[in-house]
Amino acid sequence: MRKRDKKNKKIVVTEAVIKENIKLYAFMIPVFILIAIFSYGPMFGLIIAFQDYMPGSSFWGEDVIWVGLRHFERFIQGKYFERLIRNTLHLSILNLIFGFTAPILFALLLDQIKRTRFKKTIQTASYMPYFISTVVVAGMVLSFIDEGGIISRFLSAVFGLEDRNWREVGSAFSTIYTITNVWKGFGFGSILYISTISSIDQSQYESARIDGANRLQQCLYITLPGLTNIIAINLIMAIGRILATNSDLILLLYTPAVYDVADVIGTYTYRLGIEGGQYSYTTAAGLFMSVIGFVLTFIANKISNKMTGYGLW
Repeated sequence: MRKRDKKNKKIVVTEAVIKENIKLYAFMIPVFILIAIFSYGPMFGLIIAFQDYMPGSSFWGEDVIWVGLRHFERFIQGKYFERLIRNTLHLSILNLIFGFTAPILFALLLDQIKRTRFKKTIQTASYMPYFISTVVVAGMVLSFIDEGGIISRFLSAVFGLEDRNWREVGSAFSTIYTITNVWKGFGFGSILYISTISSIDQSQYESARIDGANRLQQCLYITLPGLTNIIAINLIMAIGRILATNSDLILLLYTPAVYDVADVIGTYTYRLGIEGGQYSYTTAAGLFMSVIGFVLTFIANKISNKMTGYGLW
């Protein structure tokens, strides 16, 4: 993360600076190794998107069948392409609207609690769903929304709805997915905002109170501007992931009855790649999604740099 330098000054890292922070750089070495092995190393395998790859064969050699962009054309012209893009964008935009704003609102509300013990209790409780396995969370949700489950019975008793298996109701899937995703991640996602709020100079709040500003005005004119850089960075990354829905959660929640509204690019590539063995085709689909994500990230970063002065690069 960086803040745009309007005077075009360059930050020079001298040998003295490196020696002074050598221990900090040493802590970064394991991270770089992990990234190299698990993030950059597998990128070599993207070459199979341009081949008719068979498991066990080499990536190079006379027996390799090169097909160019055929798999990309097949994916874009496929009968499920429109449905996959529509569902992916629909679920991602819902998660962007609610999943992105929920941690910010929670951090702002938590900041208004003055009793330290009560505040820490709520904060700790909000983190817990993040550390629960997605499989366990999905199992809990399914038991709640199945016929005879707590939520199904509640909806039947309070709103007079039919006690039914809601996982097979297409119109309810996006609501179930969004609520589950937000509930699982909003607490952990608020950590960065909470820590940033705590670093804001308290003298600003004292001056605002002396001038007669209420809590809402302090939030609007002091707290939110102090979060601008973090919000900008997180929004850029969220926009870049707009085609990368939480496929693991969807796979655990959906059924063939709701494929029309729940099937996204991630679940489609899983079914055809892992279960169907169409590795080259699904690699092409995944690469297509990644390229679009990079383009969106680049555009969002440019806009953020111009509007807020903050960006990823």
